[in-house]
Amino acid sequence: MKNTVVTIQEAKKRGEKITMLTAYDYSMAKLIDESGINMILVGDSLGMVMLGYEDTLSVTMEDMIHHTKAVTRGAKNALIVADMPFMSYQASVYDAVCNAGRLMKEGRAQAVKLEGGKEVFPQIEAITKASIPVVAHLGLTPQSLNVFGGFKVQGKSEEAAKKLIEDAKGAEAAGAVAVVLECVPAKLAELISKQINIPTIGIGAGAGCDGQVLVYQDMLAMFGDFKPKFVKQFGQIGEQMKAAFSQYIKEVQNGVFPAEQHTYGISDEMLEKLY
Repeated sequence: MKNTVVTIQEAKKRGEKITMLTAYDYSMAKLIDESGINMILVGDSLGMVMLGYEDTLSVTMEDMIHHTKAVTRGAKNALIVADMPFMSYQASVYDAVCNAGRLMKEGRAQAVKLEGGKEVFPQIEAITKASIPVVAHLGLTPQSLNVFGGFKVQGKSEEAAKKLIEDAKGAEAAGAVAVVLECVPAKLAELISKQINIPTIGIGAGAGCDGQVLVYQDMLAMFGDFKPKFVKQFGQIGEQMKAAFSQYIKEVQNGVFPAEQHTYGISDEMLEKLY
């Protein structure tokens, strides 16, 4: 069954957990979609795991549209959410609506995600009024890492915790269809999840959220630059890939590959005519 904004919100009402993973290309999107995932995020995390940037700040609208196009070709049942990259929505409401429209029209996304609290409520409201579903992103917002002084847990003080609760409620009031909570204390994230009617999707925010999201390279141990505390590695696919690559190199160098079953034949009679 096709996952939509409506089915995701209904899942929360029924108490069913929502699943989400990132994808950035056709083949991976197809595999993840066929596994039965509810949502796929084309995250600006692609800047780090696909393009080799130190952070997400250098990712452009063209990058996001390019990768979103590929994902939407591969995934048929998951709800596809595309990140709005840094400075595609912060400068003005007009920019926000136009760029969200590009992700929907050119990238064929089914929703967009943007980072921030009350400072982006006008953008959330305007994008929603343009008939584009919006997922809010609170807590550790990677596009603001220079303000936070790095990747740090958010909402640990009373003031910060109250702001997160207010921002989550405000995002819902502005029209957001879901909220990603990143690097938020588990009990606070659970409290937020109970106080709003839209789904919360946690990443480093505990099991009390309505759903979970991970970067697929992290959960498959394919990205070795660093491993966040909140990541569980569900498979050592990176090591398996390196072992396969090494075996390929060995067999080519030793003349084992390609073997006869990997080649195409020609008759000896035809071959003799070529001399």
